[in-house]
Amino acid sequence: MAEVLEWLYELVWGVPALVMILGVGLYLSVRTRFAQLRLFPAACRTFWQRLTNREKDSDGVSPFQALCTALAATVGTGNLAGVAGALAIGGPGAVFWMWICAVVGMATKLAEAALAVRYRVKESGEQLGGPMYIISRGMGKRWAWLGGVYCFFGVVAAFGVGNATQINAVITGINDCITAFGGTVSRQGDLIMGVVLAVVVLAMLLGGAKRIGAVAEKLVPFAAAAYLLLGSVVLVLRADSIPGAFHAILQGAFSPRAATGGVIGSVMTTLRIGVSRGVFTNEAGMGTAGIAHGSAKVKHPIDQGLMGIMEVFLDTIVICTMTALVILCSGVDIPYGMDVGVSLTADAFSAVLGDWVKVFIAIALCLFAFATVLGWGLYGARCAQFLFGKAVWKRFAWLQAATVILGAVLNTGTVWLLSETVNGLMAIPNLIALAVLSPELSRLILEYKQKTGSMAGGGTLCRFPSTQTAVSPLPCGNSTPSRWRQKSRERRSTI
Repeated sequence: MAEVLEWLYELVWGVPALVMILGVGLYLSVRTRFAQLRLFPAACRTFWQRLTNREKDSDGVSPFQALCTALAATVGTGNLAGVAGALAIGGPGAVFWMWICAVVGMATKLAEAALAVRYRVKESGEQLGGPMYIISRGMGKRWAWLGGVYCFFGVVAAFGVGNATQINAVITGINDCITAFGGTVSRQGDLIMGVVLAVVVLAMLLGGAKRIGAVAEKLVPFAAAAYLLLGSVVLVLRADSIPGAFHAILQGAFSPRAATGGVIGSVMTTLRIGVSRGVFTNEAGMGTAGIAHGSAKVKHPIDQGLMGIMEVFLDTIVICTMTALVILCSGVDIPYGMDVGVSLTADAFSAVLGDWVKVFIAIALCLFAFATVLGWGLYGARCAQFLFGKAVWKRFAWLQAATVILGAVLNTGTVWLLSETVNGLMAIPNLIALAVLSPELSRLILEYKQKTGSMAGGGTLCRFPSTQTAVSPLPCGNSTPSRWRQKSRERRSTI
C-alpha cells in the first residue's frame, strides 16, 4: 500500500504537475502583462491600510480577515520545516527558485482571489466563493461536475493535510516543550491534548467563517510577527554573514556543486526542489485561498486580488526567506542530501540565541499548525457545503473534531502521503478554470486600473457587473458591433 501511495505521490507532484502549475502561472502573467508586479505597490498600500485600520463589519468577513484566513492555511509547517528541507536536499540555490516560483504564484493567487469574488454566490446571508463556483458559474453549469471533483478532493485533503498531520505537528511541538523543561510525555497525555484541541476546533468551526476569520485575524499576525522579530534578532547578530548567504543562494541556483561542496551537483535537482517546496508552502494553484478570499466584502474583485498577491509575498518572500537566511547565517552544518525537518531550523536559532529558543520554535510551530487546521477546516466545510448543502456544516465540524483526536495519537505518515497526493489533484480543476477564464481576469484588471485612475490614456470606464450573476459582461465603449452583442446574448442564455 505504501509503495502504491509513494508512486502516486511522485506522479501527482512530479515534473509534469509542477510544469502545469508554473505554466498556468506564467500564462496568467503574460496574459495580464505581469499584473502581479505592476499592482504590487498598490497591494502593499492596501495591505498596510487594512492592517492599521481593520474594518469591523457585523454582516460579513472583512478583506483583512479573509487574507488572514488564507494565510492561516498557507503559513504553516512548510515555512519552518519545508524550507529547511529544501536547503538540505536542493542546496541554497533552492531558495532562489522558491523566489521565482513565488513571483509566478502571485499571478495565480491574484487570479484565484479576484475570480472567487467575481463568481461568488450569496446563500443564507453569506458570500460563498472558490474554484467550485468559478468553474460552475464562470465556465457554465455543464462544467459543474468539475467543481464537484475539486470539492471531493478538498474534503479529503481537509481531513489529512489540513487536520491530522497538522495536529500531529502541534502535539510534537508541545511534547518538545514538555521535554525541554524536564517533563515526561505519554500517550495518555497526547490523548488529553487531542481532546482539548478538538473542543477548540469544534467551537471555531461551528462559529462559521466569521469566527474563523476573527481568530485568524489575531493569531496569524501575532505568530508571524513574533517569528520575524526573533529571526531579525538573529540576522542583526550575524549581519556580517548576510552577504555570504545571498551569494550562496545565487551561486547555488546555477552552480549547486560549488555551493554545497559537490554533494548536490545537478541544477535540475535544485530547481525541482525549489519549485516543489515553493508550491507546497504558498499553495498557489491549489485554489483553496479563493474560498477564503471569496467571502470578503470588497467593492471590486481586484481589491481582494491584491490580497492574493500579498499572501504569496508574505508567505514565501518574507517568512520563508527569513527561515533560509537564519539557517545560512547561523553557522550550523547543513546535512546536504538529507531530508531534514524543523530540527535544522531550531538548531540554527539556538546556535545564535541559545537552547531556550527551541521552546519558542516549538510554540511557533504549534501556532502555525493550529492556524492551518482552522483555515483548512473552513476550506473543507465549504467544499462539503457545495456537494451536500448547508446542513452538512455541523456534521463536518464534528468529524473534523474527531479527526483532531485521531491525529493526536496516531502515526500520520501514511495519512500525510495520501492527503498530499489528493491535495495535488485539487490543482487540476482549478488550473483549468484559471486558464479558461484568463480573459475575464484581464478585463477586471483593466477595469480596476481605469476605475482607480492609474492607467494612462483614459478610456471608457467599464461598468462592473454584480458578482451575484454569472453573466459575462459586455466590453467597454460604444463601438461594440451589434453582431458581437447578439452572440454574447446567445452565449449568456446558455449558461
